[in-house]
Amino acid sequence: MADDWRSTDMDALLDAFLRLEDREEAARFLRDLCTLNELRDMSQRWAVARLLDGGMHYAQISRETGASTATITRIASWLNHGEGGYRGALERLDAAREAGIPYPVRNDR
Repeated sequence: MADDWRSTDMDALLDAFLRLEDREEAARFLRDLCTLNELRDMSQRWAVARLLDGGMHYAQISRETGASTATITRIASWLNHGEGGYRGALERLDAAREAGIPYPVRNDR
């Protein structure tokens, strides 16, 4: 089943993410949670999603990020036909940027 990844443990992890205060707290949590390779893979996927959204060609994205064209194709599929997570995050960041709102830091709250 496609939704097998949603478990009570996953929901607890998502709840933990939603309660983080700022970028530094999120970085500390991710570093404790993930291996360096997992962090690099996730940041590479996010970079690829942003570049795809910006209209960059797969070959150029591969050169810039080191991601394989197979990985880029998979990310493009999720970006355009997935759960909407990539698209939603990109839209929120674009809206915040247009409004002049940076990522919140603890002192901004």
